[in-house]
Amino acid sequence: MTTLARTALVVAAVLILLLGLLWVFQRRLIYLPDSDPAPPAASVLPGARDLTLTTRDGLRLAAWYVPGHHDVTVLVTGGNAGNRLHRAPLARALAAHGLPVLLMDYRGYGGNPGNPTEEGLHLDALAARDAIRSPHVIYFGESLGAAVATRLALERPPDGLVLRSPFTDLAAAGQVNYPFLPVRALLRDRFPVADGIASVRAPVVVVYGTGDTIVPPHLSRAVAGAARATTVEVAGAGHNDLALLNGRELVGAVVDLAERITRPS
Repeated sequence: MTTLARTALVVAAVLILLLGLLWVFQRRLIYLPDSDPAPPAASVLPGARDLTLTTRDGLRLAAWYVPGHHDVTVLVTGGNAGNRLHRAPLARALAAHGLPVLLMDYRGYGGNPGNPTEEGLHLDALAARDAIRSPHVIYFGESLGAAVATRLALERPPDGLVLRSPFTDLAAAGQVNYPFLPVRALLRDRFPVADGIASVRAPVVVVYGTGDTIVPPHLSRAVAGAARATTVEVAGAGHNDLALLNGRELVGAVVDLAERITRPS
């Protein structure tokens, strides 16, 4: 065997090993939870209370409920990082307009038991939906949570759906961030959005930032096109900018949708 052939074999073996490791540990790249227990709800959001959600597979998950006088409750399904504490500014801004808010945390996030997977996050969202008794509900899905909210909307239709920085599917977003990897071939958790969004029987609003490099704007626009959604473009905003957490345009989009839902026909 020539030196060149031996080198090629070594390189091939290393690549196969790396791809195998990525297959095994890929969920550590997808899910980036802050697993520390969140503080009591009322210590962060005055008037809020702690909830315990029970999933169909028997997990007990901590969540926060922020009351309000509006007939529309906003269920927030967060992105792949942080926990509900990081989304408190969104809940505070929505509650200032009278909207009740349920901030859930997925399994493995915010001190909750379990390990996150695509199926697990769906069960967690179902448990959160089951806890809401308000006459009207908006699902607010952030980034990866947009896929969670979309799947929930197909099974448990809401009155409205707001998708913040949605991707068409996780592979499309992953390919942007890992262009040197065969992301679509490796992924176990798919999180499709665009394929099913047209079947959602509720008004859809898509909010995205033009400066987003994690979920590029063209992916969010593709979701909006598939959904025939109203779009709110936040000029210059990046994926993790405050403008896409509790900014005026984002909060206004949710409030406007809530008013449309409850406006007499």
